[in-house]
Amino acid sequence: MIPRYTREEMGRVWSDANKFAKWLEVELAATETLAEAGQVPKEAAAALRARAKVDVARIHEVERRVKHDVIAFTMVVGESIGDPDAARWLHYGMTSNDVVDTAQALQLRDTSHLIERALVLFGEILSLRAQEFRHTPQIGRTHGVHAEPITFGLKVANWFAENQRNIGRFRDAAAQMAVGKISGAVGNAAHLGPEIEERICRRLGLQAAPVASQVIQRDRHAQYLSALALIAATLEKIALEIRHLQRTEVREAEEPFGGEQRGSSAMPHKRNPVGCEQICGLARVVRANMLAAYENVALWHERDISHSSVERIILPDSAILVDYMLAKMTEIVGKMHVFPERMRRNLESTHGLVYSGQLLQDLVEKGMPRDAAYKTVQENAMAAWETESSFRERVEKDARIAKYLDAKALANTFDLQRQLRFVDAIFARVLSEETAKATGG
Repeated sequence: MIPRYTREEMGRVWSDANKFAKWLEVELAATETLAEAGQVPKEAAAALRARAKVDVARIHEVERRVKHDVIAFTMVVGESIGDPDAARWLHYGMTSNDVVDTAQALQLRDTSHLIERALVLFGEILSLRAQEFRHTPQIGRTHGVHAEPITFGLKVANWFAENQRNIGRFRDAAAQMAVGKISGAVGNAAHLGPEIEERICRRLGLQAAPVASQVIQRDRHAQYLSALALIAATLEKIALEIRHLQRTEVREAEEPFGGEQRGSSAMPHKRNPVGCEQICGLARVVRANMLAAYENVALWHERDISHSSVERIILPDSAILVDYMLAKMTEIVGKMHVFPERMRRNLESTHGLVYSGQLLQDLVEKGMPRDAAYKTVQENAMAAWETESSFRERVEKDARIAKYLDAKALANTFDLQRQLRFVDAIFARVLSEETAKATGG
């Protein structure tokens, strides 16, 4: 991934230096486990631990000649040991993907810690802002058209709940990736045996895959990329909403705009939602990478190499992008400007039309046939809509409606707080679900 979207910690996880360090970690864990089992001289394992070094530039140099990255790695690490008798035990009984797939699980474990931490932080910001605007009235929109009243806090609570589901899904996917394999070229464990495989993986803090071919099966990776894609989709959903709310005609919320920030080279007045637009664009990349991960599931027989080149791109790029997107959206939501007065004006701009559903319900409840009630309400609503006049005033003058609802009843129909009376109950439900998850209930 290009430096523009690479944050320092995640960049280190996916650096070549760290990749080769993880490969060496697997090699040393294998040698030391075999030494404990009496299959490798203990002094050789100790020499490897003390002397084995990674030289990234040298590995790349050798790879250009031998055209095989793991062979280049073992050659360079072997050179660093300086003792041919000890170095011959490096990579003993192992195939390339015993090292590569197991080390990749270690990289993904570190990746997952960073992403989960970012998800939790994002959830905390969403919770704070949801509570801040719990009772801030806003018009709800369906098909982009005014529907019925909500609160802005209720909208953000929806984002919060979805983020919590993403945390659960991501944890499950990360757990599926926390496996290694040291079972050889076709997965039959012929050279070292299942018990040694389990002991090596345990030494690394991983579970051994119960069964594998030459590679860990790629349905696990597809699930992991799916979880990342869902996180990206949620972030896009929030970013898209902020973009809509920032439109000049709406202007109910906007992403933060820095003191020296410039919105346009030609129009000094512009305050564009460029951060949110960036999130929406990057989400497309993560979703596309998910499709590539699904294509990697089907390989020839016990393994071909078609997945390898793909994963060199999609795993680091997706992890780096989601890490960046989470940090970006945490900042945007945390510093987002919200305009409650504009929300109230927009809610009232259709002169009471947003209470048509409540009026329909109240008329039916008082005995008016539903179809007649619908036609009566719609007739008044369309007239008010087309003339931009007061829906409530029209309703109050309609004898068909007065037959069922007096002035007091109509006041109740057009009461904003009646529409919002269950917001606290919904918040309690969202928070009780979250409390249950946190306590294991």
